[in-house]
Amino acid sequence: MSSNDEFTRLTDPFRPELLVHCYRMLGSIHDAEDLVQETYLRAWRSYENFEGRSSLRFWLYRIATSACLTALEHRSRRLLPSGLAEPSDDPGGPLYPALPEVEWVQPLPGPLNDPPAADPAVIVASRGSVRLALIAALQHLPAKQRAVLILRDVLAWRAAEVADLLGTTTAAVNSALQRARAQLEQVAPVEDELAEPAEPRHRALLDQYMSAFENADIGALLRLLRDDVALEMPPNMTWFTGRAAVGRFIAAKVFAGPGVTRMVRITANGQPAAAVYWRADDGVHRAHAVQVLTITDTGISRIVSFNDPGLFAAFGLPVSLDAAGVPTSA
Repeated sequence: MSSNDEFTRLTDPFRPELLVHCYRMLGSIHDAEDLVQETYLRAWRSYENFEGRSSLRFWLYRIATSACLTALEHRSRRLLPSGLAEPSDDPGGPLYPALPEVEWVQPLPGPLNDPPAADPAVIVASRGSVRLALIAALQHLPAKQRAVLILRDVLAWRAAEVADLLGTTTAAVNSALQRARAQLEQVAPVEDELAEPAEPRHRALLDQYMSAFENADIGALLRLLRDDVALEMPPNMTWFTGRAAVGRFIAAKVFAGPGVTRMVRITANGQPAAAVYWRADDGVHRAHAVQVLTITDTGISRIVSFNDPGLFAAFGLPVSLDAAGVPTSA
C-alpha cells in the first residue's frame, strides 16, 4: 500500500468530525469545508514526518484548529440579526438589509456525525453542541477562547491536552475557559431542554408548520408559535419578536396565497428545518430559503430563515421543483 493510500485510509474517518469542529469555530459550512480541505492538504504534506507521538486524531485537530485560528485573523465575526440590532416594532415597515461587509452565520446540514451510541441522550448532547443558538453565541468569543471552550466543553478534552494543542500552559487554558464561559452566559439565549431526536410531537409540529406555510394559513401558523417567538431573516437586519408582530409580518409580507410556497422537510444543526421554494411566474418553485426552527414543548420559539438559495447545494437539495414537487433543472 502506498503512503497516499495509507494516509487516506487512516485519516478519512476523521473528516466528518473535523468538518463539524471547523464549523463550530467559523460559523459557516462553506468556510468549514474550505478549512477541512486545507487541513488535509497540510496533513498530507507533513504525513511522512508524523512520528506517532500523539494520536492521529489529535494531530489532525491540531492542524485544523491552527488553520481556523489563522483564518479568523483575517475574517469578520459571523452574526445573526439579533446580534446586530434590537427587534423591529414595525411589522408593516420595510426590511433593512445589513451592510455588504456583514457576514452571517450559516446553517449546518443534518446531523453529520451522530455518535454510534444507542442511548438517545448521547445523540441529543451531540446535536445540542451544534444548535444554531450556540453556534451564533460562540462567534462572539475571541478566537482562542472559542477554541478552548469547544475543545474543553464540547469535545471534553483535558486542559493539558488543550494546552499542548494550542502551545500554551494549562493555567492559561483554564483562565481562557473561565472567561469564555462567563461571556457565553451573557450572549447565549436560554432554551428549553432538548427533546429526543425525531421526537414524534416535534415532527408533527414541523409538518403542521409546513402545511400552514404552503396553505398561507395564518391562523394555523399562529397556533404553533409561542408568545415570545422570534423571527430572523438574514441577510435582512430587521427581525421581530412576539407572536403578534411575527404574525403580522408573515401575513402582510410573506404569505401570498395557497400554493405559492412549497416546503421540504430537512434537518439543520440537529434541529427541525425546512427548505422553502417560491413559485415564480412560470409556475416553477425555485429555491428561496432554509428555515431552522427551535421547537419546544410549548411551541415554536424561534425561526431563522436563511434567505440564501446558495445554501441549497450544501443540503443536497434541488434548486427548483415542478408543480408536482419533482426536482427540475430550472
